[in-house]
Amino acid sequence: MPTESGSWAAARQTKQKRKSHSLSIKRTNSSEQDRLGQPRDMLEGQDSKLPLPIRNTLLELFGQIEREFENLYIENLELRREIDTLNDRLTGDGQTIDGVELSKGQLKAKASHSTSQLSQKLKTTYKASTSKIVSSFKTTTSRAICQLVKEYAGHRDGIWDVGVTRMQPVVLGTASADHTALLWSIETGKCLIKYTGHAGSVNSIKFHPTEQIALTASGDQTAHIWRFMVQLPTPQPAADTSQMSGEEEVDVSDKDEPEGDGDVASDCPTIRAPMTSLKSHQGVVIAADWLVGGKQAVTASWDRSANLYDVETSELVHSLTGHDQELTHCCTHPTQRLVVTSSRDTTFRLWDFRDPSIHSVNVFQGHTDTVTSAVFTVGDNVVSGSDDRTVKVWDLKNMRSPIATIRTDSAVNRISVSVGQRIIALPHDNRQVRLFDMSGVRLARLPRSNRQGHRRMVCCSAWSEDHPTCNLFSCGFDRQAIGWNINIPALLQEK
Repeated sequence: MPTESGSWAAARQTKQKRKSHSLSIKRTNSSEQDRLGQPRDMLEGQDSKLPLPIRNTLLELFGQIEREFENLYIENLELRREIDTLNDRLTGDGQTIDGVELSKGQLKAKASHSTSQLSQKLKTTYKASTSKIVSSFKTTTSRAICQLVKEYAGHRDGIWDVGVTRMQPVVLGTASADHTALLWSIETGKCLIKYTGHAGSVNSIKFHPTEQIALTASGDQTAHIWRFMVQLPTPQPAADTSQMSGEEEVDVSDKDEPEGDGDVASDCPTIRAPMTSLKSHQGVVIAADWLVGGKQAVTASWDRSANLYDVETSELVHSLTGHDQELTHCCTHPTQRLVVTSSRDTTFRLWDFRDPSIHSVNVFQGHTDTVTSAVFTVGDNVVSGSDDRTVKVWDLKNMRSPIATIRTDSAVNRISVSVGQRIIALPHDNRQVRLFDMSGVRLARLPRSNRQGHRRMVCCSAWSEDHPTCNLFSCGFDRQAIGWNINIPALLQEK
């Protein structure tokens, strides 16, 4: 009867030990599940302030996490045993690999390389197995903190900009490529006023700090100043969207977008001519804003210049030149006579008008692609966003390098910063809106699925500090604006 060789017997013995050890692990984990099942049942029986659907979702996610980690624990032990076996084989004296005699140093190097490969496999398996669960958990948390309140649909083309009045009554304004600007009741979603004075795309809308006056910039190479008077309708109860299910993101065809048939805006009063027209540019006026006090306005154009106007006389006060390519945005400081302009030349410039006799300019080169917007905060910071997929936070006292950099996976459009909590809202080309703090820490992502959220590129975001229901608005190429309720205390607590 033939006898087994020593190496074959050792291999079979190792295999039997591994099999018995695996069975032991399964029995141990089975008893462990029985032991942990009782506390979980007790937990499910306890009173909780969480809504039942959210509570059930959390329990289900925690159960998935437990099962995944159990499987990973078993696989981890098996891989470690394979590593030990491989090391024993490679470090044994007198063995050969592929017919070549190896020294002990070479054998140790070979064992180290194999160990590294198996360790990398373990890490990859862990990341792949848990990423989906963690993503689902974050999505559920975001939905509890960030809720869609109202959708504002009525434009016939994409919406470039969104703004909120700074005085009572608080209304929403949208600027669209359909050559119109609309004012909306935030509570009811009803169109209050339609402005049709422009002959081109309306690219931005800003409201006067103390009066019911709007400033709009257009592709017809002008900026218009027009007065409005609104009377808000009686608020109706908002639909509860907090119980919407958390489907994964899906692509939605154009037919699922809001139908801009004009019915929403046809019944509201129409303003057809401006109070004042600003006409000094030789190209598209892409943005405009009020200087502090509201007596002057600044415009940014594709003719590579920004203009400062006297509102009462419509006279050009300063022409701000120096950018090498088209301007993309302009913004004014809320309390000081400072202006920041951004451009496709990858820079943004800070213009200082605090001294009436002279204005200074500083150029900042921190991005590698178009700077889509740069905005001031209440303090001494400027936040810039770019097509290079980054957002940078700068200190006005030392602008040589950013104090924080946020790296994202998509181009960033017109950003906004909340006045009170200094939270940055980032609208993206990939239909997402993300929230970050000033140090670059990600706080949340606004929910987006086939039932809610934007279906195309998000162009702009705007915070509202004075409205009790909606404190963040966004707009995009899907021809709608959205009002969001952000639970800021809960958001900061999650941080």
